[in-house]
Amino acid sequence: ETFEMLIRLAENYTSTLFCSAYRSMAAEAAVHVQEFFTDVGLFLFGTDVSTEEFVNRFFDTLFPIVYNHVINPGLTDISLEYAECLRVARRDIRPFGNIPRKAIGQMGRSLLPSRTFLQALNLGIEVINTTDHLHVSKDCSRALLRMQYCPHCQGLTLSKPCMGYCLNIIRGCLADIAEVDLHWRGYIKSLEELSGALSGAHSIEHVLLNFHALVHDALVQAQINGPELSGQVNKICGPPVRKPKQSPGCSFDQNKDNQGLKMFSRDSEETFANRRKQFISHLRLYRAFYGSLADQLCGNELAAADGLPCWNGEDVVR
Repeated sequence: ETFEMLIRLAENYTSTLFCSAYRSMAAEAAVHVQEFFTDVGLFLFGTDVSTEEFVNRFFDTLFPIVYNHVINPGLTDISLEYAECLRVARRDIRPFGNIPRKAIGQMGRSLLPSRTFLQALNLGIEVINTTDHLHVSKDCSRALLRMQYCPHCQGLTLSKPCMGYCLNIIRGCLADIAEVDLHWRGYIKSLEELSGALSGAHSIEHVLLNFHALVHDALVQAQINGPELSGQVNKICGPPVRKPKQSPGCSFDQNKDNQGLKMFSRDSEETFANRRKQFISHLRLYRAFYGSLADQLCGNELAAADGLPCWNGEDVVR
């Protein structure tokens, strides 16, 4: 949910950029902005898409719109065939300079660790769900029966098992789970390291919430190099071929979803970075969970407290 909110906020920022600074092309650009952030979400949640491919596709589809409205504006729009020629030629003409390459690098470095982090969380959930339904052996069942109910046969209904006795029985029953302990500790250590890779300049928050600034830089660069780009376009695609239809203005509702997005502002305590840090610090408390499960069970509920009479499997002793 945090990732989804972050993607929506980044899309909101980018759409707002077009509406505020490039209003004439905002409606056309909105479709491609939405497609780009849909691809971001698909990649994060495990779909086999390439960051380089969807970043390039975004700038490919943006170029005809920028050419039509900024570089060589006219009273009517360029034809679909001419727009397709511009789209195909974008990587040769390089109207946005090195901005697309920069965006590809940033997306790759931030999205891949975030995607891995999500996959790691799902793995942890799977481990917990699997070990939550442990089937005990017949020997374990008999040992538990003897430990908890045999004193009742002698009328000793208030006596709990002795701590040492309880630990021997429970550790035997949980021997299979104890084997998970070493791997569980390694898993948490890996999550801590992965969490560290998600911070700083390459964090998903920093990259996604500043994507609109990269787009702005790309548009400014195309604007500055307009005359030179027009010459390059004429060589590859010929002079503009136009059709009698004018693009609509901005239709983006800047107030849409504002209530939800306010919950995820840059200064909010509910940012992904803060949530992640809190989660990792809580998880550290359960680093030894599987190895110390028998101690927790006996110490918290099954065994008698120190100094009290207790059942040792044969009799009540102190």
